[in-house]
Amino acid sequence: MLEIAGLSLRVSGTALAISVLLGVPLGAALGLRRFPGWSFLRLMLYTGMGLPPVVVGLFVYVLLSRSGPLGSLNAVIIPRLFTPAAMITAQALIIFPIVTGFTMAALLGVDPMLRQQLLSLGATPWQVTLTLLVEARAGIAAAVAAGLGRALAEVGAVMIVGGNIAGETRVLTTAIVLETSKGNFDMAIALGIILLAMALVINFVILQLEERFIRPL
Repeated sequence: MLEIAGLSLRVSGTALAISVLLGVPLGAALGLRRFPGWSFLRLMLYTGMGLPPVVVGLFVYVLLSRSGPLGSLNAVIIPRLFTPAAMITAQALIIFPIVTGFTMAALLGVDPMLRQQLLSLGATPWQVTLTLLVEARAGIAAAVAAGLGRALAEVGAVMIVGGNIAGETRVLTTAIVLETSKGNFDMAIALGIILLAMALVINFVILQLEERFIRPL
């Protein structure tokens, strides 16, 4: 159980880190700027937030397969199927639109007059951007929490690209599915409790950090 729980944290945590590093700046850019194609990108982003995980899993499977469009490059450049790296790729694609969309929505919810006030006071564009990000900090924190929760709960995509291999790619969600299919409901319930406990602890930490360092600003 410890091995499975550790792999779940490693896969979900890495996928979240990738999504945050890419999604928060992109979401901030979409929330602060208007440019040609902005509405289309927003539409695609919202569509990606509701994309079925099994579709993402199928896409990643085809992409990483040796018979896929990238062919033999997967042995050198991209992750191989049935590895934690493939699972991280699938999870990152699933939660990236969530983190980006929530970040964009948080910036769009900031009072538009604040930007004009800052510019009138002589603030530089960088100072304006930083101040607006601080104003939207609660929404950005919620984006991170939502992304992590979605990653921990993911089962379809990681099952397709990971294969649920014991000791290699088996995580809590896929283990729960396996034990349930075998009729081992006591084990499945125990794994479910561990998964819920992990989510509870992580969200408690995020809430404490928000209350201690974010809200007082």
